[in-house]
Amino acid sequence: MPIDNDYFKNRQQNNGGGNNNNSGGGNFQPPFETPEFFKNFGKKAGMFYVVIIVIAALFMFKPFVIIESGQVGIKATTGKYDEVPLNPGFHFYMPVFQKVIIVDTKVRLLNYRSIEEMSGFDASIKINPAISVLDSRGLPVSIELTVQYRLTASGAPATIATWGLSWEDKIVNPVVRNVVRNVVGGFNAEELPMKRNEIATMLDSLIKQQVTDLADASVTVESVQLREIVLPEKIKEQIERVQIANQESERVRYEVLRAKQEAEKRAAQATGEAEAKRIEAQGRADAVTIEAKAQAVANKSIAESLTPSLLNMQQIEVQGKFNEALRENKDAKIFLTPGGSTPNIWVDTKDKSRDAIISK
Repeated sequence: MPIDNDYFKNRQQNNGGGNNNNSGGGNFQPPFETPEFFKNFGKKAGMFYVVIIVIAALFMFKPFVIIESGQVGIKATTGKYDEVPLNPGFHFYMPVFQKVIIVDTKVRLLNYRSIEEMSGFDASIKINPAISVLDSRGLPVSIELTVQYRLTASGAPATIATWGLSWEDKIVNPVVRNVVRNVVGGFNAEELPMKRNEIATMLDSLIKQQVTDLADASVTVESVQLREIVLPEKIKEQIERVQIANQESERVRYEVLRAKQEAEKRAAQATGEAEAKRIEAQGRADAVTIEAKAQAVANKSIAESLTPSLLNMQQIEVQGKFNEALRENKDAKIFLTPGGSTPNIWVDTKDKSRDAIISK
């Protein structure tokens, strides 16, 4: 309510003299001036109250929602889910008739592992006990694995409407356990470590296919990782004994193979050396044969070339050399070696250092 200043003006006029005596003269001034806001407050009070009520209603009823990346919103109007999800961003809704359910669409993990290893907490990581399986002979086996999966944004409304907010425990978990028991139960416990890769491939393929079929492709499995195959202690001991026996057998087989290879190597070396000697001897024999044949051909050629005329001519040449030797060495000793058409002649002079030999 505005403050009336006329009261202070009237008092100033009526008590002017007394005030002049007391205060030394001058006009009386009011103690303060009313702000303009309060002068007009009565006119704007209604609008101010409306603004306050609206702000209070926004905070009380909160008719909006903020959806972050990796999430989608499912709007339910009077209990009925909208088929189109709300993408990340700012969205309004009517609090009384509508509500928005925020669903995570990021990749989630479902770990199956031993109880003693279960620790920590994360909303996107769920930990379940390892899956117990009976092998083909009824022996207990524990399987530890990790499943990565996610809820698709487009299929989120239908999935929540059909399976509810606990869709993971109704879709993924039962499929994983069922597939693991069916696959691992078809093997003997001793075969599991040796066929680990084959089993891991089968688990990955079957879990992906069955989850997709069950959820109408609204849930996708990114990967299935086989982490550990826990066998009974007796089976472990038996596998160790078999492995030791196999290693010993492999060692013996290696030694036998090595000895056989060494024997074959020595036999090959001996065969090679014998073959080399045979070839060398054959080469020498062939060389002698060739030489003998060549000599025979040469002798035949020489024999055919020794005509009576040629022999007479060579005899004359030898006789001439004989006469010359006598003229130079009158005291020489002459030895004639009979045989052939032309005899060999040795002229032995008295000087030992000048022995001369005259041949054909």
